[in-house]
Amino acid sequence: MNLSAPTQLVFIISLVIAIIGLFAAFGLLAFIPLASVWIMLIAYIVLAAGCLMRGA
Repeated sequence: MNLSAPTQLVFIISLVIAIIGLFAAFGLLAFIPLASVWIMLIAYIVLAAGCLMRGA
């Protein structure tokens, strides 16, 4: 399995999702129906997928 660095777009998308999860953890975004841990998990999965897929 060859890993590659994610593109800048994938990294920024993952970062934005992680920041939303952080805000949800502090209670600043109470209207989001997901727990903050699941939002952070989604951000990690997006980043990991960007590392596993070449050119993504």
